[in-house]
Amino acid sequence: MKKIILSLVALLAVSGTSVAQKAEQKVDTVKFTVVKENPITSIKNQNRSGTCWNYSSLSFFEAELLRLGKGAYNLSESFVCQKTYMDRADKTIRTHGDASFAQGGSFYDVLYCLKNYGIVPEGILPYPITCYGDSLYNFNEMWPMAEGIVNGIAKSDKKKINVHWRETLQSVLDGYFGKVPASFEYKGKVYTPETFCKSLGLNLDDYVSLTSFSHQPQYGQFAIEVQDNWRWGLSYNLPLDEFMEVMESAVRNGYTFAWGADVSETYFSRSNSVVQLPAKFRESGNAGSDAARWTGKNTTLTNQPVAETGEAAVTPEMRQLAYDNWETTDDHGMVIYGLAKNPEGKEYFMVKNSWGEYGPYKGIFYVSKPYVAYKTLNILINKNAIPKHIRKHLGL
Repeated sequence: MKKIILSLVALLAVSGTSVAQKAEQKVDTVKFTVVKENPITSIKNQNRSGTCWNYSSLSFFEAELLRLGKGAYNLSESFVCQKTYMDRADKTIRTHGDASFAQGGSFYDVLYCLKNYGIVPEGILPYPITCYGDSLYNFNEMWPMAEGIVNGIAKSDKKKINVHWRETLQSVLDGYFGKVPASFEYKGKVYTPETFCKSLGLNLDDYVSLTSFSHQPQYGQFAIEVQDNWRWGLSYNLPLDEFMEVMESAVRNGYTFAWGADVSETYFSRSNSVVQLPAKFRESGNAGSDAARWTGKNTTLTNQPVAETGEAAVTPEMRQLAYDNWETTDDHGMVIYGLAKNPEGKEYFMVKNSWGEYGPYKGIFYVSKPYVAYKTLNILINKNAIPKHIRKHLGL
């Protein structure tokens, strides 16, 4: 009996492998031709952590250092986590839990960290080694402990709290990320986090966040209303056509930018890493209708106006509706660094991700312009990459 079971298990394993291989073979790899590709650093892997905001922001600043001719750097995500999670815990407790304590964050968190705390190169803080044996981030053990400390205080009905809670939380962060040193040696020189950041030669006042929504005045600044924007960092609000002009112009003129977007939709393809916006993508409810009674379906896909690309034609009204009804959320941070065209000549943005060398393009996605127009929440960009006539409107 045992031999039969083992044989069946072996057969299933082989069958499963065969099916997986066949499924993998079905993935069509589109051959893209590069139109413009700006330099980026190596693909990283955020692994089991909600730190895309951190990886994408630091990857963007690393690309800026390459663009400015200052060399290749690998900056420490652990340092940013140390500082940001402590600040977020403080905000959560001060607001009695109204500000959430979560793994996610915003591009502004990293910019704030660089301005106020500095940065260190990778390796100054030890790589996380967890009880699971991972050498990459795995928050499965650390985060519940940190969350328990913060929420245990923030959501309690206490009238007075022990002000030494920070030491308790800091010990958890130190145990996972390593202690932040007061000073360290790098390539023969001694730095503090602040002096190392200054040595990079970045003008941190050059970096701004841009977005495009109609519920706030255009060309003004506002805090995008999502939970992970807990510092209430401000974004300049542009008309959609100018927002897209900034992104395309930036890439063509040698700039990269950090890209915050919604990747939760079923049409965000993770299998072939080529992302488009279908002509039909929004569900409409028809519960109780005659059609629902006959088809057994309570939703249908509605037709959207179709552009020449064959994808939905994106309007400001579509963007706003998707944001207002929680279709578009702040899912994921990445870096846009280039433009490429498919065999039909259609252009896509080239996107650097932080899931390791995943998919047919080894960690790179190709995302269509309509998708970017529809699903971008905000970008972090060097203000000098913004066309002059748009900068004038913004007062930059």
